[in-house]
Amino acid sequence: MEFSDKIYVAGHNGMVGSAITRNLIANGYQNIVFRSSSQLDLRNQAAVLDFFEREQPQYVFLAAARVGGIHANNAYRASFLYDNLMIAANVIEASYQFKVKKLLFLGSTCIYPKFSVQPIREEYLLTGALEQTNEPYAIAKIAGVKLCEAYRDQHGANFISAMPTNLYGIGDNYHPENAHVLPALIRRFHEARKNGEEQVTVWGSGKPRREFLFADDLAEACVFLMKNYNQRSTINVGSGEEVSIAALAQLVKHVTGFEGDIVFDTSRPDGTLRKLTDVTRIHNLGWHHKTMLEDGIQLAYRDFLTRYEQPMPAI
Repeated sequence: MEFSDKIYVAGHNGMVGSAITRNLIANGYQNIVFRSSSQLDLRNQAAVLDFFEREQPQYVFLAAARVGGIHANNAYRASFLYDNLMIAANVIEASYQFKVKKLLFLGSTCIYPKFSVQPIREEYLLTGALEQTNEPYAIAKIAGVKLCEAYRDQHGANFISAMPTNLYGIGDNYHPENAHVLPALIRRFHEARKNGEEQVTVWGSGKPRREFLFADDLAEACVFLMKNYNQRSTINVGSGEEVSIAALAQLVKHVTGFEGDIVFDTSRPDGTLRKLTDVTRIHNLGWHHKTMLEDGIQLAYRDFLTRYEQPMPAI
């Protein structure tokens, strides 16, 4: 991937896409093209084909997706399945038709079985049932992975796929109902502190363990893989470290300065109890994450305050 090559970042306004764009620019790549969802509906095949015909990108980072937490995935099952299927199919087909040199498809570790052996290796894909709450999203992402494999098998296309773990960071979604667990906790603890509340309620038992990766670390991995990985098999991207939801809540409590109690609502779903990725493959290639979890939460909280609030008094 040369500095002069035209690079299309699909989903550049999202947390992951914007991080990839920042990384590319910081590393000297200036010929970057993108369209917002209002300018180009990736679910519309004709529009996507027209865009590729006009722009002729040589490299594609497919970070566009409809995403959300447990509530959003479960409440909007048809939308999550349809939208993500269409996005993947249209961009991958257009990339083939217009001879893109290389495409990186970003999936999610939710594609792996609910009761997968831990840590989760890439070959565990399709060896068991999925987590029910996010099954539609997972199926769409699995389809994207299989499309990349099929276009490679049939057409020799250099399309690769990477499976990032739970992400957070600059530009995250803090919607009160549709956010993922970490940004949802940041907002909840911040508002509790701001409003002088005595406790924060966290969904579930607090026992599930999750792995988190700062979005800018993922962006660095994506550019690294675009340069260094050309295999058919998907590749995990994560920290290889896990933390319980209870411990995560304590971390967010500390970062936001909330001084009340944490209460766990066990009537709410826990989701998968563990979801730790095996990152041996990408480590062996030479990539490792850099941002430690507490440092990343500090950066994310600072971004939240910049975007949603006037800066609060020092803690």
